[in-house]
Amino acid sequence: MVPPRVFISYSHDSAEHKSWVLDFASTLRHRGIDAVLDQWDLRPGDDLPHFMETELAKCDFVIIVCSEAYVAKANAGEGGVGYEKMIVTASLLTKIDSNKIIPVVRQSSSTVLPTFLQTKLYINFSNDTEVEYSLDELIRALLNAPLYEKPEIGVSPFKPLQGAKPDRTADGLKAAMTAIAAAFENSPYDKLAIGVINNLTDMHRLKLERYLSQAEKEGLVESNLIGQYSVTNDGFDYLVNHGVIDA
Repeated sequence: MVPPRVFISYSHDSAEHKSWVLDFASTLRHRGIDAVLDQWDLRPGDDLPHFMETELAKCDFVIIVCSEAYVAKANAGEGGVGYEKMIVTASLLTKIDSNKIIPVVRQSSSTVLPTFLQTKLYINFSNDTEVEYSLDELIRALLNAPLYEKPEIGVSPFKPLQGAKPDRTADGLKAAMTAIAAAFENSPYDKLAIGVINNLTDMHRLKLERYLSQAEKEGLVESNLIGQYSVTNDGFDYLVNHGVIDA
């Protein structure tokens, strides 16, 4: 698969913000995204408007990092951000239904989007403790790999509501349950710590914690006060029904 080319638009609010954007763009490249960023793609003497116009025209996606300063500049039409705003707005007018532009919010207060992006769905990167969840959502959008795929129209009008959502290999819940099943296969204990489970998956620990929490809410696993997990009867049925273990 050809990596999607992604142009990252942002304002140079501060050295700290520029550093965060650099880390953000670098992480995207490490995870299979061809991120384009002025900090490594522009050199002294290059033509800034030409760079913006060329990259915005040929990229697959535009990620707009919406800090408070970016929003203020975009609404006022100031500087480089204002120039990008004109190009992006023109693109939106010719492709009204395009999802090429993805706003990424990086703000310290309540979320505010530029006027020309207020109808767009955004991904919030303001909370550093939830950055892995946000990255997962963003990368799935860039790679067209949704967590859940739209199911085909069935023939049974009486299919029960419980467990009706579709399953897929990329389902984080299934990946977490697969890891916990593998951990129990190699352990004599009936309760396991998350560190043991995490050793049997490539999933980031924060994502694993999130999906184990989801599994607990759905009654598939139970945890005790010291964070050890066990599989419930419903969890066993889930593993069997999803082909993770044999009945």
